[in-house]
This record gives sequence, C-alpha cells and structure tokens, in this order.
Amino acid sequence: MQYGISGLSIIPVRKEPSEKSEMVTQILFGEHFEVFEQMLGWCRVKLAYDGYEGWVDLKMITPIQDRIFQKIERMPVAVSTDIFNLIPVNPEQNVMIVAGSSLPCWRPYKKEFSLVKDKYKMDGNFTYHSPKNSRKLIIDQALKYFNAPYLWGGRSPFGVDCSGFVQVIYKMVGVKLPREASLQVHVGTVFSFVEEALPGDLAFFDDDEGNIVHVGIIWAKNKIIHASGKVRIDNVDQFGIFNVDTRQYSHKMRVMKRVL
Repeated sequence: MQYGISGLSIIPVRKEPSEKSEMVTQILFGEHFEVFEQMLGWCRVKLAYDGYEGWVDLKMITPIQDRIFQKIERMPVAVSTDIFNLIPVNPEQNVMIVAGSSLPCWRPYKKEFSLVKDKYKMDGNFTYHSPKNSRKLIIDQALKYFNAPYLWGGRSPFGVDCSGFVQVIYKMVGVKLPREASLQVHVGTVFSFVEEALPGDLAFFDDDEGNIVHVGIIWAKNKIIHASGKVRIDNVDQFGIFNVDTRQYSHKMRVMKRVL
C-alpha cells in the first residue's frame, strides 16, 4: 500500500508505532496521505495537506490507488464547516464528520463528493474555493469552537491544540498553513502594533528561549481567540495574552502576522 485516505471521522497520528505513544496530529475525514513504511500493524504516513509525518494504525486506513491519489490532488475539494455532520453511507449507516473535514473530488452542482468508489451527498454547510468574506468566516468558525477542550495534537472541535485550531480554521477559507506554530509564524506579513490588527490576523507567542510556543486568532480590538486549556477569548496587547480569569499574563507576545 502506497496511499491512503481517512474514511473515519478522525484518525490519530502518533509519534511512534504504538497506542501508548504521543498523538502528534489527527487526520480528518477525507484527508489523504502517502504511506512510507509498515511495521507490526502500523504505517508511517505523510499527510498531503501539510506534509506532517507520523504513525497510524493500519486498521484505520482506507487504501487508495495511485490514480485515485492523483485525482484527489488535481480535483477541487470542499471543506465541511458544521461542527459535526452526519453523511449517509447507505440507508442504514452514517459517518460523522467534523468541521474542517475534506470532501474530495467535489461536484459543486450536485453537492456530491467521492471517497474511493463511493459517492456521498453533502447536505450540510461547506466552503468551496476561497469565500468572499474570509475574515468574517474565520471569526464565525472560530467562535463555534468556544469552550472546545484543549488536546495535544488535536484538530477537531472535540479536542484541539493551538496550532491545530488555527490551521483548521484557515483551511475552511482555502488557506493552507503548516501544522505547527513554529512553522506557521513564517507565513504572512509582519505588522507592528496590536491596534493595527484586523479580525482573523494571527498572533504568535514565545518562551524564555525565544521558541514559538503558541498562536491565536485576533477576534476584535485587543481580543484573541486561542486554545489554552480550552478554546477561549482573552485580552491581548503588546506584552502578550492577559487571561481574563486569572488576571495574569499567560503568553508573551513575539510577533503578529497578516496572512489574508
């Protein structure tokens, strides 16, 4: 097997080939990947969307042929924007998909997509290409995650980390970002003052060694939406994030970037 796709809602990707190993990211429904290595029921994969690599349980993979992989690469993809949605598989079965899931080989006039040989109808909300009001959509979608629990490696409304949150929200407006905050910081244009920020801009925060360790989305003037313990809204200024519950600074500002 050289290629695969996720036919499940979420597939955990682990650092090592073991259920006990740290989860480093997740593959959402409809996202495809290359398979490089197999070991004792595990596969080392590389995600087509962001190039992230890790180990996946072989039982969770839906294999696809090279021609299907290339077809998915060529054809347009829609992205689900409902927090969750049920897609009929047959009269007796559904598959649950979460926000940010890919709908490959999208047929816009039929609102239909394909996964291997099967065709599915999409009756929920989705984005296709770049929407007109991207900044408004970013904020609208980010607010849907409010109070979603923090989960290291998570990319779903049921558990998400700071960079996974930003990556998936931007995916919904047709903008590809790397998986980790330390790489996301290299995308976009720097601006100097919090007062210049527009809704949807990104703010990055570092540790005492200067490493980028956190990212969030500017919501409004001096407000930021970010995943820290949960997806929450806090105050932000030139010094960093001021936690509205603890009344203390929780993250130190490094740089603000405009991607859109």
